[in-house]
Amino acid sequence: MRDPLSAPSFAPAAPEAGARPASRILPPPKIPCTIVTGFLGAGKTTLLRHLLAHAPRRLAIIVNEFGTLGIDGELLRACPAPGCSAEDIVELANGCLCCTVAEDFLPTLQTLLDRPRPPEHIVIETSGLALPKPLLKAFQWPEVRARVTVDGVIAVLDAPAVAAGRFADDPAALAAQAAADPALAHDNPLAEVFEDQIMAADLVILNKTDLLPPAESEALATRLAATLPRAVKIVPAIEGRLPPEVVLGLGAEAEADLAARPSHHDALDGAHEHDDFESFVLTLPELERAEPLLERLAALAEAHDILRLKGFLALRGKVMRGIVQGVGPRLQHHFDRPWRAEEARLTRLVVIGRRGLDRRAIADALGA
Repeated sequence: MRDPLSAPSFAPAAPEAGARPASRILPPPKIPCTIVTGFLGAGKTTLLRHLLAHAPRRLAIIVNEFGTLGIDGELLRACPAPGCSAEDIVELANGCLCCTVAEDFLPTLQTLLDRPRPPEHIVIETSGLALPKPLLKAFQWPEVRARVTVDGVIAVLDAPAVAAGRFADDPAALAAQAAADPALAHDNPLAEVFEDQIMAADLVILNKTDLLPPAESEALATRLAATLPRAVKIVPAIEGRLPPEVVLGLGAEAEADLAARPSHHDALDGAHEHDDFESFVLTLPELERAEPLLERLAALAEAHDILRLKGFLALRGKVMRGIVQGVGPRLQHHFDRPWRAEEARLTRLVVIGRRGLDRRAIADALGA
């Protein structure tokens, strides 16, 4: 007889003769989700257009805009590739995702998951000012964690801008200051946002490397690697053209690895303010030519320290809609699709900068 105080035996009982072994019900696999962060104008939307056109799986995109004019969502919907579907592009424009997780993000994610045919992979394009850590924490909520995992956090960087020091001062020095004094009031919140994004990343994409000499790109990658809290792959890219297998399928399960992703705002439970930034929309009539406007925009970006410009251009006599994208005084212009019959042919621009922009002076200079 077995001693009743001894350890119980967990050996399975022998099945009866002829009986089938009990089948084991496995939970359904979690849907992977990729979070794409990056500063204003880094090329996040361009990367997503490339993924939509080439990914071997069905994607759904959640776009978080900064500004009331939905430029990024419209550009993604206009993707000409067969895999692009307008219903798979969801815009959230009620504020930065890291501040509206419960109100906007979680209900949106739930709606995607509850579709009769849910997406095979979800990609979130955060606004340029978003902190990734509060968003990562949302994936620990029980109703989310059982169904979705964070496949990876991608930080897209505008290589020429970062090399010029426009969006970060001295990352290593700022990290040391934050560690020594969590209550420190930093003078440059842009540097904090930049650092939080790269410190949370599983992959850093140095975009627009064609605008830098190769030696300078390599030096930038080396400098960034030295500031990161762990080994993270840094890859160069031109116009976000990377194979989907490089960006998707990282298997990081980032929501379970928060301690390895330090944030300047950890002591504040992820909270931060966006009061240092503002945006507004300018509307202009049809233009004869794009070049005079682009020249004025470049000059205004320098004179008023405008961080980001983006919008649609209506050119008289042109059936195609123009797109303008700018980081500081560096502007790009191309055409994306024909104007639709129901659309008003107007030039509309989003201007983003630090608080205190002289809106009247900018509008007057553009004739708005």
